[in-house]
Amino acid sequence: MLIIDVKDSDSIDKALKKYKKKFERAGILKELRSRQHYTKPSIKRRNELLKAQYRQEMETKND
Repeated sequence: MLIIDVKDSDSIDKALKKYKKKFERAGILKELRSRQHYTKPSIKRRNELLKAQYRQEMETKND
């Protein structure tokens, strides 16, 4: 559960902005999407390796 400390002088818009930022940082939506279907650990590892390889290729191309 996210708790947002709001002062009396803060507007609703400012409080909503704080909530959205905290929600994004917590990664709740990302976790919900990942839990919608089961992914085998071997597939997770493979995807992580493929992403790392892709990032490394992009870094070497830019240098």
